[in-house]
Amino acid sequence: MGDSVEWEEMASSRVEFRGVSKTYRNGGQPVAVLHEVSLGAAPGTVTAILGRSGSGKTTLLNLAGAMDFPTAGEVLIAGRATSALSARELTALRRTRIGFVFQFFQLLPTLTALENVELPLQLAHTPKSRETALDRLGWVGLEDKAGSFPYQLSGGQMQRVAIARALAHSPELVIADEPTGNLDDASGAQVLALLRASADRFGATVLVATHSAEAAAIADVRVRLRDGRIVERA
Repeated sequence: MGDSVEWEEMASSRVEFRGVSKTYRNGGQPVAVLHEVSLGAAPGTVTAILGRSGSGKTTLLNLAGAMDFPTAGEVLIAGRATSALSARELTALRRTRIGFVFQFFQLLPTLTALENVELPLQLAHTPKSRETALDRLGWVGLEDKAGSFPYQLSGGQMQRVAIARALAHSPELVIADEPTGNLDDASGAQVLALLRASADRFGATVLVATHSAEAAAIADVRVRLRDGRIVERA
């Protein structure tokens, strides 16, 4: 079987949680992190996941990105349950349909900005990877930093490179975990505008876990978690 996977696009939700619960083991004792969460996010929308530390935000994003799997219920991406996918299908899903943006950037320090953006394209054997990476750097306004290493960039610039990398393969789903947590207000505003534009201009489904009121303000839907349960949806 090759890396190509047939997917059924859902009319309303690109990613969907159906009665999802997640329990971890801590010293042999079960620790429930999410409780029967049901949630859908449509193409071209931004959903902000709000809540205090420990409320389950990061666990929810890990499940949405197929980096982890529910203890009960289902997480569906484009109509397919992540827990039912093979290892090869999961790899293809993460490399071609999902883009990740992290609080601490996760850029490789030995690669230039351009090489960091190009790397996921190379891993997916995408044709014209260099040209595409340059285009994405241009979209985030950093084409002049293509040859710079991460240590030569500001925090805001590193996060914009990370967004260019996340969007390199034109993913349907973009997952951002506290993307402005380490940035000043001006840099954070730039990053949020780019995330909003990735939904508006490219039709991506964007999930953002955040403490930030400014980040919540760009969202179409705001979901508040408390102790692993949805307590508010607006």
